[in-house]
Amino acid sequence: MFTDEDIKPVENLYGLERGPNYIEVVCGCTSKKYGDSVGKLRISSAGQFSITCQCLSPSCNEVGVLQERGKLTPEEFEKHSKEGGPRKWKSNIWVTMDEDGQKVPLWKTGLMKFYRHASNEGQLGSTIRRRWNIHRDELLRCFKCKKERRFRLRTKEECRAFHNASRNRRWKCADHPYDKIKCGDEEERETRKSCRSCPRVSACQGCTSCVCLGCLNCRYSDCNCRTCVDFMHNAKP
Repeated sequence: MFTDEDIKPVENLYGLERGPNYIEVVCGCTSKKYGDSVGKLRISSAGQFSITCQCLSPSCNEVGVLQERGKLTPEEFEKHSKEGGPRKWKSNIWVTMDEDGQKVPLWKTGLMKFYRHASNEGQLGSTIRRRWNIHRDELLRCFKCKKERRFRLRTKEECRAFHNASRNRRWKCADHPYDKIKCGDEEERETRKSCRSCPRVSACQGCTSCVCLGCLNCRYSDCNCRTCVDFMHNAKP
């Protein structure tokens, strides 16, 4: 399905393999804290991008079902590598050149010409699916050290953890549900705080794509706060 003319611009990439209806190439994503996470990027003839993680870290189990099926979207692989900057997988995921081992971002290679957005919309965790029900990251201030700490709101469990913490007027850093934080730890820089995981713009100040005004993931029937009670009373069945 990939002609010799198609492959020629990328034939010098390290680990390039060619199948009957796909090509594969070794890729990776670098975190300043955790180092390199390596995987294998498969590009189908339909233009779908999927990555099999090959990192040896025990934390690889964190991806759960996604790792069991052996395929991550580029965005999921970028998140799994714990890359701490703005979510730009085309820039953060790299491949290497055979000649000198130089790491080259995907957008600088000829691979992106094979990418088809429509073919990637159906993948679990893709941007279009998250856009139906997205919650931007929230910051909560510790009552002891007065530092703001980040809460990621990707799952219902994470939304509930933030909801419970926001109701606690004496919430402190040590109470953070999934990150081990102490009051002595440094606060995020102001430029980093502006990145709140909007699918449109990383430094969005709040829009209809990243701010949820109420849904069953962030409002709860077993909670007696006014926000949840009003939502459950007025929400459509």
